[in-house]
Amino acid sequence: MDNSETNESDALPHFDVFQWANTVDEIKNNVSVELFLFNKNYTPYKVRYSDTLTQTVKSMFMLEAIEYIIKEADKGLECREYELSDGEDKVIYRISLETVGRADTLIHLIEHEYKDIAYFTDNEYEFKRVKGIIARFTYPGENGQQSFYIAKNLAASSALKGKLSWELNGESFEPLTADIAIKVPEGNETAIVDGQIVIFNQSKFEKLFQYDYKSQVISEQKAKELEDAYKLSFPEGLTLNALLEDKKPLIKKLQSIEIGEMKQDQLLDYADEMKLELMTDDAGKIIIMDDKDLGMFVNLLSEDYFVSPVNGRRYEIKSKKLLDEPEGEPPRG
Repeated sequence: MDNSETNESDALPHFDVFQWANTVDEIKNNVSVELFLFNKNYTPYKVRYSDTLTQTVKSMFMLEAIEYIIKEADKGLECREYELSDGEDKVIYRISLETVGRADTLIHLIEHEYKDIAYFTDNEYEFKRVKGIIARFTYPGENGQQSFYIAKNLAASSALKGKLSWELNGESFEPLTADIAIKVPEGNETAIVDGQIVIFNQSKFEKLFQYDYKSQVISEQKAKELEDAYKLSFPEGLTLNALLEDKKPLIKKLQSIEIGEMKQDQLLDYADEMKLELMTDDAGKIIIMDDKDLGMFVNLLSEDYFVSPVNGRRYEIKSKKLLDEPEGEPPRG
């Protein structure tokens, strides 16, 4: 089988998902596996599991994925770049790991801070904060130990609390003996191999790592427009791109604003008039320290603050509805 040259994009030439699946299929009996849970902050936790579950873990994570690729390759399965995704059938996608910040952080912590990763216990960390489960598979390669990962969403609703659940044993209900029982999702979702993310299920990948390419593109575009139009200052290590990440309401609002129409001095005067603490540095740059400052800055651009002529109080407008022009007056603008 040689689908790689015809099916994979030239933009990411160093990874062949079909060859990878065949390689893993050949050495699957020599693969060891570790499990990790990770929370909504993408902090990983080690998880021990019984030896009797080893084959089940391999089957549900590794074998499902490689068998799907091998089986479907002969039926026209293609691997394309995620940026070209359009929900097609018989297509899996791939994207560079470093492009997806949360996934990159998670893998970095497992690879480079393994000794500092704690074991998960519900008493200490609470299962309801768990975001997903990820299996690390390791096997001996030509250049030493090789590894790859398979990750899945793990909703809090998939867990059963021992104190509140029963198990059916033959004809009898009995107390659930474990503190928590979980149902691991079936189906392929996301693999991480050689610095690439292989996406089997686009919506589940986006949910797992809170990544939306189209929103990301718009976010980067709006960040550039803002930095071209206004003098902004950020704490060391923080960027406007990072602050806008996942701020869909702010990004949507920015799409409706004519960026640059309100000049910097006008924006600062408007902030003073509204008695808002929008600070500037010695160079006259607007200081954006955090999400709160960014929200205030965007709201000012959108002219979302006003003083009531009735009671003199200041208000923030949550939504705007354009009114029709009064009768007899020509439309403005």
